[in-house]
Amino acid sequence: MIRSLICTFVGHVDHGKTTIQDYIRGTSIAKKEPGLITQHISGTKVDFSIIKGICGDLLKGKDIKIPGFLFLDTPGHASFNNLRKRGSNLADIAVLVIDINESIKPQTLEALEILKQFKTPFVIAANKIDLISGYRSSKDFLIKNLDAQSDSFKEELDTKIYTIVGKLSELGIISERFDRIDDYTKQAAIIPLSAKSGNGVPELLMVLAGLGQKFLEKELQINPESPGKATILEVKEEKGIGTILETVLYDGNLKENDIIVIGSLTDPIITRVKAIFSKQLNKTMKVERTQAVDLINISCPDLKEVYAGMPLRVANTNLEKVSKEVREEVSAVLIETTKDGIIVKADSLGSLEALISLLKENEIKIKHASIGDINKKDIQEALSSNDESDRIILAFNVKQIDKNRDVKVINHDVIYKIIEEYDKYIYQKRKDLAEKELKTVKMPAKIHLMPGYIFRQNNPAVVGVEVLAGKIKVDMPLMKDGKQVTQIQSIQESGKAISEAVKGKEVAVAFKNVTVGRQINSGDILYSVISENDFRKLKKLRHLLKSDEIQALKEISEIYRKQNPVWGV
Repeated sequence: MIRSLICTFVGHVDHGKTTIQDYIRGTSIAKKEPGLITQHISGTKVDFSIIKGICGDLLKGKDIKIPGFLFLDTPGHASFNNLRKRGSNLADIAVLVIDINESIKPQTLEALEILKQFKTPFVIAANKIDLISGYRSSKDFLIKNLDAQSDSFKEELDTKIYTIVGKLSELGIISERFDRIDDYTKQAAIIPLSAKSGNGVPELLMVLAGLGQKFLEKELQINPESPGKATILEVKEEKGIGTILETVLYDGNLKENDIIVIGSLTDPIITRVKAIFSKQLNKTMKVERTQAVDLINISCPDLKEVYAGMPLRVANTNLEKVSKEVREEVSAVLIETTKDGIIVKADSLGSLEALISLLKENEIKIKHASIGDINKKDIQEALSSNDESDRIILAFNVKQIDKNRDVKVINHDVIYKIIEEYDKYIYQKRKDLAEKELKTVKMPAKIHLMPGYIFRQNNPAVVGVEVLAGKIKVDMPLMKDGKQVTQIQSIQESGKAISEAVKGKEVAVAFKNVTVGRQINSGDILYSVISENDFRKLKKLRHLLKSDEIQALKEISEIYRKQNPVWGV
């Protein structure tokens, strides 16, 4: 049996995901949303007869066996992360909605990352062509309507489409306008459309149906009598009913009184189905039995610690085996690694999986990853890290119940932003720590004893010097030919005592325990004394040194290595 095609709409906020679906199902849900922004994941099962009615002659002569579509609408990208099943994405195909006038935005990039992560095929709906100057609405199909538009409109449309093509190319994705594609296996189809007028929506449905039929038929084969497999999209409280699990049943069947196993943070939850509510278009009805593919609400007793993204399995006959599989699936995401690394929290299993994947791509070590709000245990876990740079919690879309000023928390509802803020924070943190360490080591410096500026030969020797590199300070020991010869007693500039002098300064320096003409001479070059241990530290911190300091450090090491070839190695 071939099941319905599961199709999810993803993309940046306010680019028109819900509005496109409103046109398909003849509703106006988008207008009812707070701020016209989708707040919760929602789904609609649409029979193929409705798709045929919208597409008309576009599907004439085409043998489409798919019984329908299950459209899933997501708030931006967040709940899209919940759309998962074991080892892959729950969605068979995705529609990446892009406002053709705004092109690719942050949440577009994030959706693309997740699509690539799960290898989910997708098409691009380039929405809002009606906002391009000169657009004229028509009841004709898209290509005929576009041909009838003015030359200036067609030119502007092509410019905007190929802006998207160019940006996708930079991300390694080859794309083209759907009617110009040679090979759908190598190019992502871009369908220009207007959700407002509906122009282009039939073509979008035609492409989705065609791709589903041609390339996904094998994946859509199911056994309707097998035990049900589902993914939890949302956990909600329903008045008069209690906790409801909004779920996509993507394989097999589910009926009242079935024993089910649900993934959790600890042991799997074993419970029984009390009631099932199936949803088709805008109608929700109580049913005793349902089969894939379906969007259903399930009422069950004993639902504690259930999170979105968790797997749900029917286990009437093989409870132990199914429980083990569910436990392994969840534990594969809820990783605990080495003692080094950061803490990761997310609102759902899918979100956590997506965040972990991006962190690994960025080679960020993870100490512990879990679902739920940031609590005292998470704070203590972060504080236990030896490295200050690891005292961080990266969190996606959760609440912070406990706080500590010594733990940095980056909590965002856009994964892309979490990584961005982490990179900025860690760069500054490491820089601050390095600068702190830099203050504990002896710094490289180089001075020239200027000829004709011998003010006093000894007790102490006072000589005019030019600072050639670094910075000299009072009490700094100085060396000549690899041996310490003196120490700075005081520094004067224009007759006033100063504590330090930087490169380029000409100052009078009083030297302890030397006589000009014996231990030091006019024209000598003296360097600061650097220990091997300080030299090794400075090599690691060289990114914080100025170019003249790096050069002086190199010269100092060369002087010492004349006596000891492995000095500082």
